Amino acid sequence: MSEGSVSYRSQAGVAVITLERPHKRNAMTARMCEELRAALERLRDGEDRVGLLCASGDSFCAGADLTAPPEQFWRAVPDVGIVVGKPLIAVVQGHVVGLALAIVAYCDLCVASDTTQFLYPEARVGVSKGLIAGLGVRVPHKIAMELMLLGGPVSAARAHDVGLVNRVTPHGEQMAVALEMAAQLAKSAPLVLAQLKELTLATLPSSPSETMYRTGALVDRVVQSADAQEGVRAFREKRAPQFTGC
Repeated sequence: MSEGSVSYRSQAGVAVITLERPHKRNAMTARMCEELRAALERLRDGEDRVGLLCASGDSFCAGADLTAPPEQFWRAVPDVGIVVGKPLIAVVQGHVVGLALAIVAYCDLCVASDTTQFLYPEARVGVSKGLIAGLGVRVPHKIAMELMLLGGPVSAARAHDVGLVNRVTPHGEQMAVALEMAAQLAKSAPLVLAQLKELTLATLPSSPSETMYRTGALVDRVVQSADAQEGVRAFREKRAPQFTGC
C-alpha cells in the first residue's frame, strides 16, 4: 500500500469515506485523489444520504504528496471537481495541511479533535494552484490571509471561533459526534437538504481558480463521455451517431 487508498463504508444511510495512508500522514497521491473522487461519485449516485470524510491515523492529511504531486488534485475537491449534492462532513484530527485544508473548506460541516492544526505552507514550499482562495469567503478575510500567507498553524479552537469548524471534541470523540450529526441529516428530507446546499453554493462568490476548475470539470464530463467516443466513431464510419447522454 505504498500509495495508500480510500475506503467507502455504508452505515445506516451514512457513507463513511476514509483516507487510508496513515504511515504517510495520508498525503494525497494521484491515485488517492481519483479514489476519493470515485467515493464522492458513489455517495452522489447511491442511496446513502450524507457522507463523512475522515482519515486513519494521528493526522487527517498532510496535503499533496510532494514526491509525486497529483496534477488533477482538483477533481477530488467536493463541489469543485465533483458536484456531490448531499451533505458532506469532514471529521479531522492532527494535521490538516495544504490540499487537505482546501478539501475541508469545501465540505459542508466539520468536526475536529482538539488536537487538530490547520496549515497552508505553500508560500514556504513555493507551489500553489490557487484553489485555497475560496477560503476567503468561508472565514473572515484576515484569518484566511493569515492561513494562506503565514501558513499557520491555526488550532481547532481558533478554527471553531472563526467558523471553519462546527464542533471541537476531545481527541477520539470526533467520529462519534460526527455520526450523531450525520444520523440527523440522514433522517431529514433529502430534497430540502439538496436544495439548501445548491442555493447556498450559488450564493457564495467563486474565486477565478474555482471557476476555472469547475469549468474544467464540465468540459471533462463531455470530452470523456461515451457520446464523445460515439461521435468520433460515427464520423470515421460515415454514419449517423447514436447518442445516449452518457
